[in-house]
Amino acid sequence: MQLSPEDTLKLNVLLANAQAVRINEANMSVHGLTGADEASVKLNPTCREDQYLRLVREMLATHALGSPRGYPVYLRRWTRLGDMHNSKLQDLLMLGEEEAVIAAARAPAVTNELARCIWWALPRADIARYLLAKRRVAAGRMAPRLAEFLLEFLPFEAQTVNAIDTVRLVLQPGLISDVQRDELWRRGAGKTHYYVGFLHAAANEIPDTAADHPDRATVAACLQHADNTFAAALLWLLSAGGQGFLATCDRVLEKPADQDVVVSLLEAMASGLGQIRWSEAGFASVEELESQVDNWLSTPDTATPMLADVLYSAPGLRPLLRAMIVLAYGGEPLVRPIFARTDAIGSVMRTKIAPVTALLRGAIATLLGERIVQPAR
Repeated sequence: MQLSPEDTLKLNVLLANAQAVRINEANMSVHGLTGADEASVKLNPTCREDQYLRLVREMLATHALGSPRGYPVYLRRWTRLGDMHNSKLQDLLMLGEEEAVIAAARAPAVTNELARCIWWALPRADIARYLLAKRRVAAGRMAPRLAEFLLEFLPFEAQTVNAIDTVRLVLQPGLISDVQRDELWRRGAGKTHYYVGFLHAAANEIPDTAADHPDRATVAACLQHADNTFAAALLWLLSAGGQGFLATCDRVLEKPADQDVVVSLLEAMASGLGQIRWSEAGFASVEELESQVDNWLSTPDTATPMLADVLYSAPGLRPLLRAMIVLAYGGEPLVRPIFARTDAIGSVMRTKIAPVTALLRGAIATLLGERIVQPAR
């Protein structure tokens, strides 16, 4: 079997001028992106349509990769591993294969022009996320268009992890307006997992109405001789930005929808306080975490000099420091053993992780809570 002479000629002309190709199986046509325009070839099958489309794909593969048959295995390997650093990404867009477009979108070396071609070839939410995850693309002319698409699609996103990623990505500087940002925050009232995207993207710019902790100035005075990362982190948590961060974490912890939300939230919390993590230790239970934190506070010199400086300058701040360290180290390892044994979601999941959420919400309450310095009677 062969392609008809007419289709062979038209496809050769198309391939000579196109930057990307896609196949419309429903109406048996091949489309090509040619600069700012689009060209198309209406196919005239000489055999069964599925067989004819296979011949078309073999022709595209021969043109792009020099082989009519070997490409599918390699494509899937490239796509899943993301190993596209040294490959000719533009060639993959000439195959008319969805897997090829996904491989190109996931590649680290995507340029703004290549992003335009990828988006034309497969305008889908996952592709938009892959592209906006690249700094070069997020700063380019395609980025606002991709962000607008993701915002419009967000209400229909069924997977919470994808929704979190969408919010995180569209909140990159310059992609959406302040009005859109505020509207996205308001929508989080009904879908609190949206807030996790805010925590990842802008931990210090949560659009909440929080104010400084009433005793922040007093704590700052106590720490004037402890000018280090620990002191700065504590003062941030007591600032309006930090109080908004903590309150948002607490709102999500109150009723997380599923395991993806819990894991992403813990990662966001740990990342927001990453500057005070002096150890790579991970803790698989709340008992292990609390025990180690208490040991660090009892012997701060053996933990980190920064912690020692703060404790020696203001011993009365020990409860706040304990709460801060618990949040910094209360990451995903805390729930890993639980989630390894169950795929529960909703209220059942929340019951199983209750010890973890109780510890973290208690630490947040300490940092948000009552006056640190009680006023004189």
